[in-house]
Amino acid sequence: MADAAPEHRTRLSRWLKLMASLRHPKTGYVLLFGFASGLPYALLLGTLYAWLTEAEVDVETMGVFSLVGLAYAFKFLWSPALDRIDLPGMRRLGKRKQWIVTAQLLLGAILVILSLLNPLTSLGLFSLLAGIGAFASATQDVVIDAWRVDVADEVATIDILSTVFQMGYRVAALVGGALALFMAERLGWPTVYASMGGILLFVGFLGLFAPDAERSAAALESERANLQTLRQPGQIEPRIRAWALGAVAVLWGWALVTVVVFMVRSLTATPETRPDSTEFVSTMGPLVVIATVVIPGLIAGWLESMRKQGRHVVREAVPSSGALDLALDHGYRALILPLAEIIGRLKWAAVLVIALVLSYRITDAIWGSFAYPFYLGELQYTKDEVAIASKFFGVGALLVGLALGGTLLTVIGRMTTLTLGAVIAALTNLLYADLAIGGARMQAASDIIGFTWLAGLFGADDRMARLMLTIGMENIAVGIAGAAFVAYLSSVVAKGYSAVQYALLSSLTMLVGTLGRPALGQMIEERGYYDVFLLTTAIGGFAVVLCVIEWMRQAKSGREENAPPPEPEI
Repeated sequence: MADAAPEHRTRLSRWLKLMASLRHPKTGYVLLFGFASGLPYALLLGTLYAWLTEAEVDVETMGVFSLVGLAYAFKFLWSPALDRIDLPGMRRLGKRKQWIVTAQLLLGAILVILSLLNPLTSLGLFSLLAGIGAFASATQDVVIDAWRVDVADEVATIDILSTVFQMGYRVAALVGGALALFMAERLGWPTVYASMGGILLFVGFLGLFAPDAERSAAALESERANLQTLRQPGQIEPRIRAWALGAVAVLWGWALVTVVVFMVRSLTATPETRPDSTEFVSTMGPLVVIATVVIPGLIAGWLESMRKQGRHVVREAVPSSGALDLALDHGYRALILPLAEIIGRLKWAAVLVIALVLSYRITDAIWGSFAYPFYLGELQYTKDEVAIASKFFGVGALLVGLALGGTLLTVIGRMTTLTLGAVIAALTNLLYADLAIGGARMQAASDIIGFTWLAGLFGADDRMARLMLTIGMENIAVGIAGAAFVAYLSSVVAKGYSAVQYALLSSLTMLVGTLGRPALGQMIEERGYYDVFLLTTAIGGFAVVLCVIEWMRQAKSGREENAPPPEPEI
């Protein structure tokens, strides 16, 4: 009994901590920003194709429009600038908020302008605005991710803020997807996009009052002092730093130009001369990752190793001799130090963290593009049935999963929830495997738990009930896993470098799913969906193993599981 009392008080304190976090004003703003982050993504990479179809734009051109999604996959390429550059006249809003508010107002204006255009007769301007909107949306995502890390504290914890952000994002997916389609049927597409643009303009106005990461005069002075620290004894020589910065800048510059040129060529070419997007992603995607992550990471690790060994380091303080030296110091801090910091802090565990990032969400991300062909083609459900099961019931289940994930993060801890999420996200692939061979087991489960009877009250037959149950169980699992994963990523990055580090890690997750889809599509053609779902389950098992190893590493290192993100060191 004596041992039970402290345990009871610990659980009670965790529940009280959860309630305090949910009441904090920052939680409301992160919900708002999550909604603002998810809405343009849904409108530009999903709902827009319904409008283009109704306007009788050809399918190949619509395929080219999907290239605007590359802005999200490669957003880390310009993330260093967002950490160090101030917008003219907007600096007073704060380090992060100046970018967030500007992006939201720009996106709102773009959606309103799109509502005034005919996508068939003004296709060039339409695609240009969609491309600019995708870059603005991806930029907003980078800064909001960094803002969420920066403003987290002991009350509004990073776990809760990350979960609430995901809930706002998923609600936006419902508004920008199902609600937009419902409105378009009755009011027309121009009204839909004008309304959504108005919502983002209003969110941008509300964002003016959001808290931001502190950037006081003392903080600015500390940042200048950190730059001077680069020239103090024990730091890498300026000459070596300049060469390293030049190499990384060339690699990142090449990657950014390569992606932008490909998008411009694709959006401006005729159907006969358009480059193959699948070939570009499969061939250039790995090269971009190597050029922007692997090689710079090796360079950063090499510099950190030399600094600790005392090789090529400054023996006496070296003064800054002008604007060029200052620019080199800023560039080094923006590009090299975020990588050096995370590699120096994690050491060889950085390999484990990257492997976990690459594999954790691949089970649901890699087959997502084939969901509709599976529902409509393989299982022969109607569009209305799929819309009800995936968009309405599925999104509701996803929100339930996110709420459960946020609660579990606070009650049982981050790594426990992360591992649990990996297990159940992998196992739900077996539910789809059963559907692929007739769904007898899912039908029996639906009958036993009474879900078939409950769905029947709303007019759903047995086939619909087992589809809804499968999608619902998967989305609850994905919600729990998603909440835990975002919280984990947020805990890995350092506050001072959050924009660059988080953008890098989250972009890797998207890139791997994109690169794996062509091979998965070929496997579906050759062996069918059943074998594919067994494969994705096995891939999920790999993520579970990595979660357990990472859990053991954190326990062995003595790191507090719910500790705030680390502060940067120079």
